[in-house]
Amino acid sequence: MQMIKLSVIALAVAAASTQMAVASQQSESNGFIEDSSLNAHARALYFNRDFRNDSGSSNNSYNEESGLGLKAIYESGFTQGTVGFGVDAFGLQGIKLDSGKGRHSNTMFPTERNGKAKDNYSQAGGAVKARISSTTLKYGEQFVDLPVLSTDDSRLLPQTATGFLVTSNEIENLEVHAGHFTALTAMDAVSHDSSNDGLLKALDLVGARYNFTDNLSAAYYYSDADLKDNKTNKKHYINGNYTLPLADAQSLNFDFNMYQTKFDEKSKSSDRNTAFSLAAAYNIAAHTFTAGIQRMSGDRGYDYGYDGGGSIYLLNDVQKGSFTGKDEKSYQVRYDLNMDTLGVPGLSFMTRYARGSDIDAYDNKTGDRLTQNGKNWERDIEAKYVLQSGAAKDLSFRLRQATYRAESAVGTDVDEVRLIVEYPLSIL
Repeated sequence: MQMIKLSVIALAVAAASTQMAVASQQSESNGFIEDSSLNAHARALYFNRDFRNDSGSSNNSYNEESGLGLKAIYESGFTQGTVGFGVDAFGLQGIKLDSGKGRHSNTMFPTERNGKAKDNYSQAGGAVKARISSTTLKYGEQFVDLPVLSTDDSRLLPQTATGFLVTSNEIENLEVHAGHFTALTAMDAVSHDSSNDGLLKALDLVGARYNFTDNLSAAYYYSDADLKDNKTNKKHYINGNYTLPLADAQSLNFDFNMYQTKFDEKSKSSDRNTAFSLAAAYNIAAHTFTAGIQRMSGDRGYDYGYDGGGSIYLLNDVQKGSFTGKDEKSYQVRYDLNMDTLGVPGLSFMTRYARGSDIDAYDNKTGDRLTQNGKNWERDIEAKYVLQSGAAKDLSFRLRQATYRAESAVGTDVDEVRLIVEYPLSIL
């Protein structure tokens, strides 16, 4: 971790002294108030999960809940001068619309001592920030979306991460990140460091993305996480993305993602894992056809969660499953339809099918091997419509359905439905 901390300091020093390849962001600042923004967002979510073969579990075999999530996010501009200063702040409010002790457990609401969902919950936080040239340092509670640390926003309210993040755009087409984080707040909790029962003690990260051309980009990120119970996790991530233009309204995109992780636990040997996915997507007018593969290899399945619920940039991290079991091999086929070009702007449709095999599964309690050839599959269907004009412009309706099936040694069969209604509002 010390090397990463030193690199963060070096990055800040270099930002202050290096000749810039692009116009300085700070030199174009209009001021703390003048560049500020205030955005509100409302999300209504209906969510049900039917665990088809888990009636004997101690957990509920059927979950069904609905709620309303409200977000207000303020981002100031930067004061003018060589070094600019600013603040970001947010307020989150979750409101239960429907739930019950027998149906609660979709990680939508905090749980009361009696086992029921809490009626409402809220959180407020913020961060201070400073900018010199085109490099920004932000410290406090924030939302992060990076391959090795990504806060999840798949329920009513998002996760938040506490720490500092440096973002530098000193060189044209190059974005560099470095950071140090010490806590994650869960989506269904408001207490500090509540994600995974406070598993994360500290996480350092550094990485960058470079756009060689408008059609070709590459990225590398590294993280070093210190976890509870003398556990550590080191992770490397690389990505390559290339779009090949074809005839009019046609293109072919290739996307490669790979993680290499090393998990250490006191008094035990190190576990390693390599996870990669490769996808090819052919786009023609309103239609996109995608096919790809994903592979796991090493001593264990791909490990994530301590670095945010969204920190898995792999092809088969889909609605319910992620297909990241030990030695799992999987593929996916997908079809997307954008109705804009067919005369129905705002309407889109997606369906995909992913299938995994060769899963090496073990009993979590005894360590006994259950199977070396486990199988699973998932089918997802999604439809979305966004209002294009009028008083409710940008109001969206999205229906998502997932069917997941797995051998009993691998997982639990699930049927899932989510109905999401969202309305963003720009106030400033």
